[in-house]
Amino acid sequence: QVQLVESGGGLVQAGGSLRLSCAASGRTFSSCAMGWFRQAPGKEREFVAAISWSVYTYYTDSVKGRFTISRDNAKNTVYLQMNSLKPEDTAVYYCAAREGLYYSDSVAAYDYWGQGTQVTVSS
Repeated sequence: QVQLVESGGGLVQAGGSLRLSCAASGRTFSSCAMGWFRQAPGKEREFVAAISWSVYTYYTDSVKGRFTISRDNAKNTVYLQMNSLKPEDTAVYYCAAREGLYYSDSVAAYDYWGQGTQVTVSS
């Protein structure tokens, strides 16, 4: 079992930055691939970024070059650094964990989810 708690969301102007954190509890964090997803009002939950158990990362095209996912296995924490934010990045951001070493961009592939943190980017 893995429990996930996100933090770091908030209101920011376009062009600004935010850093999301996801603290995990449970013994299997280091062997889980981790992902960030987001869901805007009226839309389906969509993939943002993922990281394998080590250093391999993967991003959706719309955030490449602006967002960076990283993890600190010693702290059981995964991060999402978001720069050059745009109004279209506004959504609830969710952290997810997938048992196994390799990441996925599919919602269905993840076993555990956090409660979400709101990110609002004003124009």
